[in-house]
Amino acid sequence: MIVTCPHCNKQLKFSDKFKENLQGLKPGQKVKIKCTKCGEPFALDSTMFGKGGGRPSGPLKVSPPEPPDVSWLEEGVYEDSDVVEEIPLALVMVPEVNGRDEVIKAVEGLGYRAEVAKSGRAAMEKMEFVNYASVMLHDDFEPGGLENGQFYAYLRNMSMSKRRYIFFALIGKEMNTLYDLQALSYSANIVVNDNDVKYLGVILRKAIPDYENLFGPLMEEMRIYGK
Repeated sequence: MIVTCPHCNKQLKFSDKFKENLQGLKPGQKVKIKCTKCGEPFALDSTMFGKGGGRPSGPLKVSPPEPPDVSWLEEGVYEDSDVVEEIPLALVMVPEVNGRDEVIKAVEGLGYRAEVAKSGRAAMEKMEFVNYASVMLHDDFEPGGLENGQFYAYLRNMSMSKRRYIFFALIGKEMNTLYDLQALSYSANIVVNDNDVKYLGVILRKAIPDYENLFGPLMEEMRIYGK
């Protein structure tokens, strides 16, 4: 099996076993590999063999979609390849009573180095000098919640030249885990309910590769053009 790297056009040879595994992937599942020549990662899926689901048909619904089914979290398994590569720092702003230790354990388990901020002001000062790859914020972190939170306002008003490189996870009791529409309304990449913080490691194993696959090529092009 020969695969061409989309970054440098290097032809990579894989075993027949790898091909069988790739053909066996379900629609939507991807395997992430790294080119042996240029070192850039890229994703493969079963569609390269003519497999994969088509676009759903039917009339467009006006009502928003329902929150996703997250019952799979209880199994603690998400099938995918290498998840996080060379992501150095995560800023954690979660009260201890809301699962701070579980959040730290989850992000460190994925290769981040977690740093804890004691206040919104302290978090803003940290971000002036450090480029964080990820921010984990609980909506009760600051007095008055998100509506009156200094850091949340700071993050929403941040220049996109910096903000687009930050994976922002918002945690809270009113959040619907992995509900993209709700995340969009809060200017977050994902939202996580308090009850699902114990599954945060599994959640990030799904969400971060999806984020990288969707926005990675676009951000690289914008980086090249200095935007």
